[in-house]
Amino acid sequence: MSDTPNHAVNRRALLGGVAAAAALGAFPAMAMNGSTEIESGASGAVRNNFSSFRMLDWRPYFSDTRNGAVLIDITSRALHFWTEDQSIYKLYPTSVPLSQELTRLGRTEVVQKVVNPPWRPTPSMKERNPEWPDLVEGGSPDNPLGVRALYLSWTYYRVHGTHDTRKIGRRSSNGCVGLYNEHIIELYDLCRVGTQVLLI
Repeated sequence: MSDTPNHAVNRRALLGGVAAAAALGAFPAMAMNGSTEIESGASGAVRNNFSSFRMLDWRPYFSDTRNGAVLIDITSRALHFWTEDQSIYKLYPTSVPLSQELTRLGRTEVVQKVVNPPWRPTPSMKERNPEWPDLVEGGSPDNPLGVRALYLSWTYYRVHGTHDTRKIGRRSSNGCVGLYNEHIIELYDLCRVGTQVLLI
């Protein structure tokens, strides 16, 4: 008699328990109501965005990869990164701005890198959401910027982590581009001040 069926049941129970615990841990302590658009497909089921991810070549977007290059595709909600010598290519899912009005497209660059950045709402964010706090300290588990931020040359625009993983793959930001915290840590280490950034 084989013990495989019992092993499969125990494995399923273990994996189910791990998935449930991970899902509970994904809910933030500080929810910002109305800050994420939930999209549904024609069937009414929540749509995932992974099908639109595809590897891209840097050449149609940059003349070179000096200092590294970041391409953020708002439509596919993906961030592409190439090192200067093109030996490393990364592709990450992102959150993108909630609306066309909050979306800025074009060329910029990384001007500052910050570990555990503090978060302050912009004046327009505070106007729309007066109940939001004036400051969330860096390192706080409720910090909307997550654990790292790449500040761009455009005022208020960042590529950063997030405390709310439900936002990734959705229109959910006030202009910034969000990544999972583990991805922004990796990207932070690969980027430098002067890394080229293009939002399309």
